[in-house]
Amino acid sequence: MASKLYVGGLPYSTTDDELKDIFTPFGTVESAVIINDKMSGRSKGFGFVEMSNKDESDAAIKSLDGSDVGGRKIVVNEARPREDRPRDGGFRPSNGGGSFRQRDDRGSSY
Repeated sequence: MASKLYVGGLPYSTTDDELKDIFTPFGTVESAVIINDKMSGRSKGFGFVEMSNKDESDAAIKSLDGSDVGGRKIVVNEARPREDRPRDGGFRPSNGGGSFRQRDDRGSSY
């Protein structure tokens, strides 16, 4: 069964193929994807690698976590399931924001 890994701290110039090449010595790489910002299209500096089995992914984690890639120390660990997030993009209407203080007849706040 395939095992998915999170890879963080990557140089922003890293491509999908370069990510795959980093993990190939540890086994069969089913997929390697760098995550890009939707608006700018630029790399976010992290990605996901899917290895063909757990033993291969464990070997990759042991060898690559904390290693140097392009002058940056990378983080490699087992990917966690994606958390459900609101579909509205996190926007929450407010009541106008800020705090306000009431004043009495004499102009004093309470």
